[in-house]
Amino acid sequence: MATPRRFFPAETFYHVYNRGNWKERVFFEPRDYQRFKERAKKYKTEYSIEILAYCLMPNHFHFLLKQKTEQTLPLFMLKLCTSYAKYINIKYQKVGRLFQDRFRAKPIEDERYLLWLSKYIHLNPEEISSKKNNLADYPWSSYPEYLTGKFDLVSGQDYILHSFSQRGPSYLKYWEFVEAGLSQKECEAIADLTLETL
Repeated sequence: MATPRRFFPAETFYHVYNRGNWKERVFFEPRDYQRFKERAKKYKTEYSIEILAYCLMPNHFHFLLKQKTEQTLPLFMLKLCTSYAKYINIKYQKVGRLFQDRFRAKPIEDERYLLWLSKYIHLNPEEISSKKNNLADYPWSSYPEYLTGKFDLVSGQDYILHSFSQRGPSYLKYWEFVEAGLSQKECEAIADLTLETL
């Protein structure tokens, strides 16, 4: 049976994520994370994608994206995941599927949800670190980019930071927002993700 076609309208925000097949690793060493970032940086320009936030974890990844033109998100993800899977299979002499399934994409229509989701994505490294202050040191997340203002893969940070600019330095206010963790209300709002273990 053919996979049903999904429609992705222009000028829409999405939470995009996927994990390794059988929940296994997709990133094995620093060069693998860097390769994925390099490809994402290249293809986002080709396919008119803005990356607001991201986090690459050993067995999964998250993106908070804005698709600027209609139906380019599937092309961006196909190119990114296919090229990365080929790289891994050649490098580690593997065969078969790297990712569990096709990527998942949830449209975001509410500004508060957008902010909460950016926090959720940036809190992901807590899974592999017992110290919260290590979040700012995790190299495979956009969180350090937000805190330093040195944006690399992120291209649309203003959508997030503008909400904090009225209350003092936006980077500091955003740091306070993330470091506070997820409230019960925020957890309930993104329950579809917090209940599904990636």
